[in-house]
Amino acid sequence: MPPKIRELIRDLERAGFVNRGGKGSHRNFRHPELSQRVTVSGNLGQDAEDYQVKDVKRAIEDSRK
Repeated sequence: MPPKIRELIRDLERAGFVNRGGKGSHRNFRHPELSQRVTVSGNLGQDAEDYQVKDVKRAIEDSRK
């Protein structure tokens, strides 16, 4: 069972990412020490797509380096 969008957001915020806003259901997250950003789209209760899970995991790993 895939994680929910709200779980991805929670994981990003715990890793130090900050929500910079967005349009509609899109949210842009930035980490103070990284130049990249992560965009998470979808309503909070929706299942996350595979590419979203991979993007979030990669960004969290990069923030720990």
